[in-house]
Amino acid sequence: MTAAGFDPASRRPLGNTGLAVSPLCVGCAPLGDMPETFEYSVSEERARETLLEVFRSPINFLDTAASYGDGESERRIGRVLGEIGGLPKGYVLATKADRDLRTGDFSAEQMRRSVERSLRLLGLERLQLVYLHDPEYLHEPGREPFEYMTSPGGPVEALQELKEEGLIEHLGIAGGPVELMVRFVETGLFEVAITHNRYTLVERSAEPLLDACAERGVACLNAAPYGSGILAKGPDTYARYEYREAPAALVERVRAMERVCREFGVPLAAAALQFSLRDPRVASTIVGISRPERVEQTLELARHPVPGELWDRLEEVSP
Repeated sequence: MTAAGFDPASRRPLGNTGLAVSPLCVGCAPLGDMPETFEYSVSEERARETLLEVFRSPINFLDTAASYGDGESERRIGRVLGEIGGLPKGYVLATKADRDLRTGDFSAEQMRRSVERSLRLLGLERLQLVYLHDPEYLHEPGREPFEYMTSPGGPVEALQELKEEGLIEHLGIAGGPVELMVRFVETGLFEVAITHNRYTLVERSAEPLLDACAERGVACLNAAPYGSGILAKGPDTYARYEYREAPAALVERVRAMERVCREFGVPLAAAALQFSLRDPRVASTIVGISRPERVEQTLELARHPVPGELWDRLEEVSP
């Protein structure tokens, strides 16, 4: 955490799981070929080349989900794992248990089906880390997500049973609304939590979740440090935040940050990434990567020297 940047080959404890992970985690949603979300497609061969480059890099942490491409991300990862002889020693591969994307079913039985499909697609006998994914997407009239998910015989109990059976080693929670996420963390049932698009250079609403995780020894992962692209590509190239058109005021704030970064000779993307990396409450930062060359580019952004004074100036621009 110095002006010299970060060492992507270093390892950090993943909360109390006993797992050690790199400060960077590769988000594999784009590898599931999701043009409706990312506005571009990723061919199977490009996904393969990207994953092979990841496995050659110092990064040892991959994140996917049953819903990414409705299984396509997991299937592609599984094919590469089969090609290289399985998950390399020391690597951590996390996935997420999801609702049925066609019917919206979010039952305990669906959690088991989701985990069993993940095992099959990834070609694994057990999953190191599985998150309950996006509980806020429960669409059942009269059902409140937290109460439903944690009810006896509900989805969380089903995942706990899968853990007791040895199919899951560690259980996490991944979702959007911060207050809802804090409630799940406070149950003490989850070892890891993911927040996304809510802790960036221009967005700090996840602060209560980061604090709740730190207080309870729960590993907190921060996904989408670029706000889905605007903080990586710049506001004049990609004026979208959280996968939708960014408000004009936010675009102007990012432009001001870009100008400050230019004064210091620091890419805006490096500052955006290291904003997350430098926070001691963040165990690892999840960055979506969809091209093999992006792996080394991301490593360089993590290593890029960032003077301490730059952080003060950025706070002045976007308090």
